[in-house]
Amino acid sequence: FTFIFYFFGGYLLYASLFAAVGSAVGEDGSESQALVMPISVPIIMSLIVLPSIVENPNGPLAFWASVIPFSSPIIMPARVAYGLSPLSFDYILSIILMILGFLFTTWMAAKIYRTAVLLTGKKITLKEMVRWVQMK
Repeated sequence: FTFIFYFFGGYLLYASLFAAVGSAVGEDGSESQALVMPISVPIIMSLIVLPSIVENPNGPLAFWASVIPFSSPIIMPARVAYGLSPLSFDYILSIILMILGFLFTTWMAAKIYRTAVLLTGKKITLKEMVRWVQMK
């Protein structure tokens, strides 16, 4: 269950973020690189801290990395494989935050898509995307 849940949860979370970036970029693919980097950093950081978490699966780094939705798809399956109980507080909190994270990123991507489709021919920045999310 853990692998399947976190696989699909991580997929849906990151797919909504990449969809938001894809809708905000025009025909020029080079502008997408600057917007994709902030999405890729949590994945890279999760892979960097994974060996430390395998050594100490119940430490504070393991707890915080497993409850943050951007790193939990990589960290939580490793923690469960190294002895974390599926009935623990960390596990349940991580599942709840993963679901909320997916819902939030999907909502955010929908707002960006709605605005980006209507505005064309303009170079999009990260700051402008944040402003679109805050629009009503």
